[in-house]
Amino acid sequence: MEKEKLELNDLADAILPWYYTHQRELPWRQDRDAYHIWVSEIMLQQTRVEAVKGYYNRFMEALPTVADLANASDARLSKLWEGLGYYSRVRNLHKAAQVIMEKHQGVFPKEYEEIIALPGIGPYTAGAVCSIAFNQKTPAVDGNVLRLWSRLTNDFRAVDQPAFRKDATAALKAIYPQNAGDFTQALMELGATVCGPDKAPDCGRCPCASFCKAHQLGTAQELPVRLPKKQRRIEYKTVFVLHAKDLYAISKRPAKGLLAGMWQFPNTDGFLSPTEAVDYLQKQNIRVENITKEVERTHIFTHIQWNMRCYYLDVGGVLPNLHWRTLEQIRSEEALPTAFRIFLPDEKQAPA
Repeated sequence: MEKEKLELNDLADAILPWYYTHQRELPWRQDRDAYHIWVSEIMLQQTRVEAVKGYYNRFMEALPTVADLANASDARLSKLWEGLGYYSRVRNLHKAAQVIMEKHQGVFPKEYEEIIALPGIGPYTAGAVCSIAFNQKTPAVDGNVLRLWSRLTNDFRAVDQPAFRKDATAALKAIYPQNAGDFTQALMELGATVCGPDKAPDCGRCPCASFCKAHQLGTAQELPVRLPKKQRRIEYKTVFVLHAKDLYAISKRPAKGLLAGMWQFPNTDGFLSPTEAVDYLQKQNIRVENITKEVERTHIFTHIQWNMRCYYLDVGGVLPNLHWRTLEQIRSEEALPTAFRIFLPDEKQAPA
């Protein structure tokens, strides 16, 4: 046990020099501003780094301060977030920014308990902000760190069980060095790259190979262990891209539930045949003149899979119960989530 403790105490000495040499250049690592770190960590939840870079830069250009975020309209925020998914994240960012303005006079709080009390912030994000922005010894334990820790300790418990995360967090907190922010980022970086997901661990390049239990025992590729995934619920949707007078119909989704408050193309549950689709639309007082195209796509959420059949239709007249926009307006002004944006016609393919 004492030998194991000693080796884990060597973790900071091993990974910090590696991090200073091998860290990726990422836009949110240019400074230690709490606002920048907070926004980047929320964006990075369940989203690849490469996908986040462009969103982060556009978001910061549009909303450079907490006050700008707090004062932004829902429509503007949704458009800035369009395509990034998990839209509850940006709604919670907005709420948290407003709390910071109201309760903290616009200054991002420094205390862990105040940060974790903000909407949408859990232990991981609070730990990341406290350690990286304020150099506090608060571990930020995400999937990358859990994977790394399971291999370092050769722990075959499921990493997605709360007990494993709790134990890893406590063990890391006990060995945090003075330069806490760099240590947090080094753990994240090593877990995301050398000891990364969806590939064999690159033990030959790992600064921890000399004391990594899984490497020593030859079990690194068997870890981490995860609980069996729940099977996704499959739902069927028929989507209608309605075209009239160079305009396309969109509608607003309900204020609660999946993709709450986002724009969508009109749709209904189930797969409709062309005849059934025309009958359905006629019952909505929409006169179909022509079906120009039919496509099928699949969109996967975390726990739901949408199998989608889309009809492109020319219709007679612009109906007042729908919102009608040009393609350019939809692209530049309205937030259309990826589940529906995949059906947006190309300008070249749009009817004349």
